[in-house]
Amino acid sequence: MAAPKKGRRSTGAQGKPGRALLLILLAMVALVGGMFLSGHTKPRLGIDLAGGTSITLEAKSQPGKKDAINQTNMNTAVGIIERRVNGLGVQEAEVQTQGDKHIIVNIPKGSNEKQAREQVGTTAELNFRPVLTYAQAENPEPKPSPSSSGGSGKPGDKTGDEPSGTPDDKTGAESGDASGDEKATAGSSDGATTQGRAVTEGLRPAAATDDESPKPSGSGKQSESPKAPEPTPSAPAPEGVPASLQKQFEKLDCTTKEGKADAGRIAAQADDGDPTVGCDSEQPVKYVLGPVAVEGKNVSDANAALDQTRGQGWIVQMSFDGKGSDAFGKVTGELAKKQPPQNQFAIVLDGEVVSAPSVNERLVGDAEISGKFTQQTAEDLANILSYGALPLTFQESDVTTVTAALGGEQLNAGLIAGAIGLAVVILYLIAYYRGLSLIAIVSLLFSAVLTYTIMSLLGPTIGFALNLPAVCGAIVAIGITADSFIVYFERIRDEIREGRTLRPAVERGWPRARRTILVSDFVSFLAAAVLFIVSVGKVKGFAFTLGLTTLLDVVVVFLFTKPLMTILARKKFFASGHPWSGLDPVRLGAKPPLRRDRRTSTRSTDHPKEA
Repeated sequence: MAAPKKGRRSTGAQGKPGRALLLILLAMVALVGGMFLSGHTKPRLGIDLAGGTSITLEAKSQPGKKDAINQTNMNTAVGIIERRVNGLGVQEAEVQTQGDKHIIVNIPKGSNEKQAREQVGTTAELNFRPVLTYAQAENPEPKPSPSSSGGSGKPGDKTGDEPSGTPDDKTGAESGDASGDEKATAGSSDGATTQGRAVTEGLRPAAATDDESPKPSGSGKQSESPKAPEPTPSAPAPEGVPASLQKQFEKLDCTTKEGKADAGRIAAQADDGDPTVGCDSEQPVKYVLGPVAVEGKNVSDANAALDQTRGQGWIVQMSFDGKGSDAFGKVTGELAKKQPPQNQFAIVLDGEVVSAPSVNERLVGDAEISGKFTQQTAEDLANILSYGALPLTFQESDVTTVTAALGGEQLNAGLIAGAIGLAVVILYLIAYYRGLSLIAIVSLLFSAVLTYTIMSLLGPTIGFALNLPAVCGAIVAIGITADSFIVYFERIRDEIREGRTLRPAVERGWPRARRTILVSDFVSFLAAAVLFIVSVGKVKGFAFTLGLTTLLDVVVVFLFTKPLMTILARKKFFASGHPWSGLDPVRLGAKPPLRRDRRTSTRSTDHPKEA
């Protein structure tokens, strides 16, 4: 009794294939439904397919700055370049690092490509200019800063918190600096109902006392900062401002990207020794700014820190070189004698005012900018200040311009190539596998729907853009996916050649096919992952698409192809080995006789001998 059972191999549990099919069908319905509900029914196209300009910038460190090319400096540069491109009104532009020393700038069609190229190819200009006057747009609807909460030192903030500069603030700090630099106090006033930046940000020395002479550590006396009067929403035009500049200031609209771009152009055309206009980087406030008092290249260091001594919260610390320290001390001494808003010191980056702290007394050497900063807003301002001394320059290593017509031709060519590849694979499957090819074709279509849907959803979520190399990756994936079906079908046919019927052949062939499919897909995914990590530029699109389709191949084979094959194995057309099913035992050369017939033949042969 035990001997026959010992010789038999278990067919394996057939499970419940309907559950797997239901699971993947629900997932597909959810993805397709989400695609239509989001309104993004087409994959986002890259520059080479939609048309536009792709600029690759390579970072070059200045002499004596070997370690300047690092992630922090590169990220700061990306932020600056992105601000420039957005200032031109470019929609859906992409600025991102690629590798250790490259920045890719993708500018879609319809933009001023020549101007954008000039903007991203030059070093950012950071300067310190005194504020002559400012005005806030009528009936503004300021948007909250994305990186701030509860008041960030921007115009238009309304809060009941007590900012720096109130009588409760402690502005006298312990001084351990024996360098002889002048130490003074500068604060900001209440920002509850006022309109300008100056009332919520203030410049102060790195360590302040109640007089101008330095004190030993621990001897500083606490003093109150004088409270600056509230500025009006629109300060009068100061003397010395040319009439032409005053007219430009009156016409300037800083509530739109176009208006901010106009301000940037006016500032770029102005000499350092001339006054100019500027827009606030985040709020609808416009400024008339005096000549450049300190150049950004004179900033030697800047960082964000949490002030635990005076209870000011997050602050920005900055220091200047010798030339910058002298110029900074001179201009702050002049500003401290004036009334708001002319005691403000604007930090201007490419024509935009990123901060305008008030100054109440002369500052020399290291200084701090205090206000209602969060950690993020303080770090952002410190990065901008650091860019003035950033020891990096960028050189164009590659510029690719594609017209919309050429992009459309490339897309059509890619789609035609994909259709031809798919048609050749389908013809081969039909010719060789006959009825089994229907399972493969349905699985391929299912995989195509999932790939298309996921690519459409990845565009607005992670910014994925389908470029020409990505289309090539999708075409290559057709062969990878078809190969998984072929492996499984051949395992089933091998079992039938050994004399087994279809249902046990389907289950017995799956474990061996599963191992082969997983190993093959793992190798493809590993290659795609390595290529994505080490590649630069558009090759990443190929690697990403190849990796995505490889993962989908595993999902489709396990949750769709295998369960569907299990169900169809119960149908007479396939189970009986119809000649057009692709599973005909005679055509496959099954061992004659089949096991069932061989056992019957053995019994018939033994019976006469016993008789």
